[in-house]
Amino acid sequence: MGTTYHITLVNPPSYLGKETLQADIDKLLLDINLQMSTYIIDSELMRLNRAELNKPIKLSAELHEVLKLSQSVYKLSGGAFDISIGPLVELWGFGTSEGQDDLPSENVIEEAKSRLGSDKLRLNSQALIAIKQGNMALDLSAVAKGYGVDRVATLLEANRVTNYLVEIGGEIRLAGISPRQQAWRIGIEHPNALDLTQSVQKAISLTDIAIATSGDYRNYFEVDGKRYSHTIDPRTGWPVTHDTVSVTVLDKSSARADALATAFSVLGAEASLPIANANGIPAFFLIKNAEGYREVSSIDFKPYL
Repeated sequence: MGTTYHITLVNPPSYLGKETLQADIDKLLLDINLQMSTYIIDSELMRLNRAELNKPIKLSAELHEVLKLSQSVYKLSGGAFDISIGPLVELWGFGTSEGQDDLPSENVIEEAKSRLGSDKLRLNSQALIAIKQGNMALDLSAVAKGYGVDRVATLLEANRVTNYLVEIGGEIRLAGISPRQQAWRIGIEHPNALDLTQSVQKAISLTDIAIATSGDYRNYFEVDGKRYSHTIDPRTGWPVTHDTVSVTVLDKSSARADALATAFSVLGAEASLPIANANGIPAFFLIKNAEGYREVSSIDFKPYL
């Protein structure tokens, strides 16, 4: 996944061996990587990307689950979250290619956009089959880490661990109590984009939930003095230009929180709030203004403030 993980267990069962558990977790994450990575040429996802159009492809239950979840967030967000965004990610230099020196032309952007659309992927949930109805390049970067967190949490719970924090690349799921014998205290990062130091905008108390944050203030490039974010709007083909710099979402599922945070980062706070409020989604937004940053939250996030 190109990142690190961190796990904290509080008062785990005495029979649980740390070395054995870590080996099980490492194997689990390697298996997910082999299913969903765009950096492994023979991963299950990359084999699906190379598959013929209109040909039924048998999927693992794990990949099918992530694809189905991704399609649900695609529909909820009106296409703002789209795992078929792979061509645009590569085009703008945020994929496996090396950086970006010049802006792509409108013609090239339009050609890449013509390959997009998660609704071009048909899923048969009973038979675990996918059929591509377009020349798609699927990219699960905005959901697979969260899915990995969920799978690790499930593994811990199967080992009767009731108090834990699991973090992969910034996506977090936690349960029970922290080492301080209280609810877990999680900091929402302040976007110090210029010096890349870490500071906390707000700290909230959580338990038995997942939290994901998406922001445009770390991964970007500049051309002629203008900054272009890694958050690309699949509907326009261009990096987003709104003033929402950070989105934090809470959900029982880390994978869904991960995907929703990305969707809301694309949409921006103004367009996201009606969706969050209508669907009971706890969401917190940082919006850049002349004075610094303004905080906005959905109805369901307010109890955490």
